[in-house]
Amino acid sequence: MEPIHFFYMFNVTIPTLDQLKVMIAVVDSGSFSAAAKRLHRSQPVISYSISNLEEQLGVALFERNGRRPELTEIGKAVLAYARRISLVTDELRASVAGLIQGVEGEVAIAIDALYPTETLARALKAFSVRFPTVGVKLHIESLGSIIQLVTDGDCQLGVSCLVMDWPDQIESRDFGVLSMLPVSAPGHPLASYPGPIPVSMLREHLQLTIIDRTRLSEHRDLAISGIRTWRVGSLGAMLSLLEAGVGWGHMPVHMVRRQLESGRLVRLPLTARKGGTQPFTMIHRVNNPPGPAGQWLAETLVEMS
Repeated sequence: MEPIHFFYMFNVTIPTLDQLKVMIAVVDSGSFSAAAKRLHRSQPVISYSISNLEEQLGVALFERNGRRPELTEIGKAVLAYARRISLVTDELRASVAGLIQGVEGEVAIAIDALYPTETLARALKAFSVRFPTVGVKLHIESLGSIIQLVTDGDCQLGVSCLVMDWPDQIESRDFGVLSMLPVSAPGHPLASYPGPIPVSMLREHLQLTIIDRTRLSEHRDLAISGIRTWRVGSLGAMLSLLEAGVGWGHMPVHMVRRQLESGRLVRLPLTARKGGTQPFTMIHRVNNPPGPAGQWLAETLVEMS
């Protein structure tokens, strides 16, 4: 039997979109009170909405014995439908709004600091010619800040270098190539190490890495090998420290190509965490897609990369 017949099998009243969104909010926030704060409603209203939904469906969606409401097995199945319906509805509303409004007045985009600035500049120059009346709000951030800006609605578009399983509300598209290398100044002790450098040797030396202003990378391994690490706020500052012989670190190839050619930096031959390639990812919220100008900019960045 087709899944779409789920609510008709037992003559069940079809739930409203608002009820489904309340259920999603309870699950995502972890409690009825937290869902009430998220939806700017009172807790009794949230409790009534869930109870009414359960009565309409004729099933218990939550176990209420513990401190946190836990989904029943049927509740988990209903939640999957609720998320699908909510996402499709949000996408429909956003698409219609975009068609009504036409070209947006401003495009807000968050770009990972690892993205090549030369490519970004060429794309934005072409954008300014194509859409001379559309403003641009450009955020250059690192790591988890990109997805946070997009998720919070501060930016319609994001270009991230993180490799991750994106949340349901995020639409993603891989493009381009980011190449990373472990480097140091030629006078750094690691640069004169005979043969491939083991991880045990890396731990004895200061490693430079970029700050994640969010908690997204907490408890995640982001190629950090050293016991001593300095977290730096910008790639420019990190590059200056590396050239000065302060520590070692992974840098994008496009940023250190000249330094490698001139001998101001050298590539470190590691036995592990050797660097490598990965894609950039263009992201936007399913319920907040870019308008015509933003879509043009996104396609241009993809084509130029």
